Amino acid sequence: MTKLVILDRDGVINEDSDAFIKSVDECIPVPGSIDAIARLSKAGYQVVVATNQSGIARGLFDEFVLARIHQSINDQVEAAGGIITGFFYCPHGPDDGCRCRKPLPGLVEEIVQQLTVTVSNAPFLGDSLRDLQAAQSAGCEPVLVLSGKGQATLDAGLPADLANIRIYPDLAAFSDSQLGVDQS
Repeated sequence: MTKLVILDRDGVINEDSDAFIKSVDECIPVPGSIDAIARLSKAGYQVVVATNQSGIARGLFDEFVLARIHQSINDQVEAAGGIITGFFYCPHGPDDGCRCRKPLPGLVEEIVQQLTVTVSNAPFLGDSLRDLQAAQSAGCEPVLVLSGKGQATLDAGLPADLANIRIYPDLAAFSDSQLGVDQS
């Protein structure tokens, strides 16, 4: 069975911005995230990204800019010895009514279809409630990271059905735990 990890992008891989990430220069990795992805990849995990990118629908950037941002992230991961298997994104706005916008499970369904993988209980890391809800509705394991908006998500209180999820300071800490790295 394929080992799979699904990552939200903004706040998990790169620093988040309320003004949106609109260029490669604005896409600043969360410390340790690039190496964490590379380590997961080298350990045999398929790492995929599932991200809402409503900046496209809002006219802030286009899909070509988004492709350059994703290529830049992947180039950094490859330079660290890993690979991101795929980037899956929703280009729609919050009111467009699409199925691919998290918290709905459409992006995960697309991952299953395109990669022919099983996502049952696969860790899905996010920093927002909608990430956790998308993971849960798709049968993944919701995992909260406190980077990005994660601490605010935790402070707002998690619903009872998400009260016992794994929580990590960031992607690097998750990677260490997943790979059994001693942090002492």
